[in-house]
Amino acid sequence: MTNDIPILKVEGLTVYQGSYLAVRDVSFELLPGTDTAIVGPNGAGKSTLVKAVLDLIPRSAGTIEILGRPISRLGHLRHTLGYMPQNFIFDRSFPISVSELVGLGWTKEGKRKNLFSKLWRQDREKSAAVTEALRRTDAYHLQHQAIGTLSGGQLKRVLLAYCLVMPRKLLVLDEAFAGVDVQGAADFYALLNELKREEGWTVLQVSHDIDMVNRHCDRVLCLNQSIVCTGKPEIALSPQNLLATYGPGFSRYQHQH
Repeated sequence: MTNDIPILKVEGLTVYQGSYLAVRDVSFELLPGTDTAIVGPNGAGKSTLVKAVLDLIPRSAGTIEILGRPISRLGHLRHTLGYMPQNFIFDRSFPISVSELVGLGWTKEGKRKNLFSKLWRQDREKSAAVTEALRRTDAYHLQHQAIGTLSGGQLKRVLLAYCLVMPRKLLVLDEAFAGVDVQGAADFYALLNELKREEGWTVLQVSHDIDMVNRHCDRVLCLNQSIVCTGKPEIALSPQNLLATYGPGFSRYQHQH
C-alpha cells in the first residue's frame, strides 16, 4: 500500500440521533501512519462520528471506506481495526482475567479446516501473542488479575494490549484518556506513539486535551456538528479556529510538565 492511498475515506457523512442532527456532511481522509485528532465542544458529535465511522451506529447519508472497501463489506479486514471506547462498561464482578480479556482480541482467519489438528498450534500462537502484547504495554504483571480490580490507567493499558494482540491498520480512540490523571495521560501518549511507530498504525482519536493534541498529532479536525476547520495542529488550533469551533469562553489549558 502506497502512502497516497487512504486508510480511511469518509464522504458526506450525516448522522441523526433520533430527530437531532449530530453530524452534518463530514468528509475527510486518513493517510497511512498518521495520527489525527478530533476536537470540539461537548455535544459536537465527536463520539457519534467515530462510532459511525466504525459502523457501530447507522448513518443517514454518506460513504465510508476502509482500506479501499466500503465499511459494510470489510469481511476479514475488520480485524485490522482497533477501537478503545470512552467508557468500557462491564460488570466488575464478572470473572475474567486480564490475559483472558486480551485473548478475546486474537483471531486466526483462514484456519478453520482441520480445526482439531490446528488447535494446539493456535493455542500456542494465541498465548504468545497475548504475552507479547501485555509486555509491550507494561501490563504483563497484571495478566492473572481480574479486570474488575484494575484502576482506570491499568484498564487503558490492557485495552491497548487488546488492540495490539493482532496486527491492526487503524486504531480509533474515543477519549482514551478520560479518567486518567495528567501524568498517566502523558505516559500513555508516549506508549501510544512508540507503538504507532513500531506497528505502523494510523490513529484517529477524539480528545479534549488541546495541549497533548498539539504535541503529538499530525492533523486536527475541529468539529461542531460539521467540520469547522482541518489541518496541521499549528493551523487548526490557532486562537481564531478554536474560537470558531468552541465559541466564546473557551479556555485552553496548558500542562505544566
